Amino acid sequence: MLLFTPGPTPTPESIRQAMATPTLHHRTKEFESIFAKARLGLQTMLNMEEVLLLASSGTGAMEASVLQFCHSKLLSISCGKFGQRWGKIALANNLPHTELVKEWDTPISAQEVLEALQSDPSIDTLALQVCESAGGLRLPLEQIAREVKAYRQDIIIIADAITAMGVEPLDTTHIDVLIGGSQKAFMLPPGMSIIGLSKRALEVLEVRPTHRGGLYFSFLTELKNQRKNTTAWTAPTTLISGLVRYFEIVQALANTNLDSALESTFTQELDSSLLAQGFAKAYTHTKAIALATREAINALGLFLYPKSPALAMSAIAHADSAKIRQRMKALGVNVAAGQDHIKDSIFRINHMGLIHIYEASYAINALELSLDTLGLRSFDGAGNASFFGALKKQEIL
Repeated sequence: MLLFTPGPTPTPESIRQAMATPTLHHRTKEFESIFAKARLGLQTMLNMEEVLLLASSGTGAMEASVLQFCHSKLLSISCGKFGQRWGKIALANNLPHTELVKEWDTPISAQEVLEALQSDPSIDTLALQVCESAGGLRLPLEQIAREVKAYRQDIIIIADAITAMGVEPLDTTHIDVLIGGSQKAFMLPPGMSIIGLSKRALEVLEVRPTHRGGLYFSFLTELKNQRKNTTAWTAPTTLISGLVRYFEIVQALANTNLDSALESTFTQELDSSLLAQGFAKAYTHTKAIALATREAINALGLFLYPKSPALAMSAIAHADSAKIRQRMKALGVNVAAGQDHIKDSIFRINHMGLIHIYEASYAINALELSLDTLGLRSFDGAGNASFFGALKKQEIL
């Protein structure tokens, strides 16, 4: 069965093997060496002042970030199920809160965010998604962050990049807190969150420390320890070992192809310059598959759901989405439904992680065969013809 859900994503054999090595005690020099590599990889990837690893899902990192940076009032953006989560966090913790709500296929604009800030000077924190995975929507994060900081430099901007981190290059110039998750583009099992912190965020933590994060999720406590390549509490050692192997694969991409990178023996130490080159190739690869998949979708007479689609996934609107998903699964491809009120009106095909072209091609074939079996469209190979045509135009083949 090919797993094409937008998280968790498939874990390659080389990463599974890295996590299958004998477990190290987390208070040892051996583990500190592994942790140092994980920090180097994340700092190179995110280009932020500091990084943290937490033994929690992305929601834990979202809540911890809000509690430690919001001192007055939270403004949250809701363009889907995960955007709604910011408001639920505020309500659960009795934080003053304003929410801007949009339809799940429609991104918020920078102007709407600015108007909300101008109408309420008490807002000190903005929380939003990069990619709203409930409907495959990409928000104009970079523009919003740039214009918000131009209006008020002191506002802390928290961005959930769980389904964008590792998919595309992210401009973190105006982002204070950037959140990622292990089970997406990193191709790891669930259970670990990643947090990038800006210089401004570090200043706020030092100047305005708060106990709202509690004991376990105290960023100051974790920073003190993780700067020494250890953790305040028990580390997710297996996941961190897998994360280092992911960075080794990305680095190998700088000088070879995907198949060879996945099968490399990784004797070379991590190098920031090679990692940057590897990420450039990984982002190009992911974008090519995403855009080629869109071409195939168009060729099959289907339509994307969001007005501004993310590269992380293709969310396809169709009245028979549930039947199409069931048929694709019978053909060996597991894709995801939508969330909540769009559960059965869209289906989502994942592009996160280092996906082989032949696997993406198989998924498109399964989609076209499913449409044929359901009597929705006769099979003529148009899906893969468009897919490979688009890859050729992008000079991927």
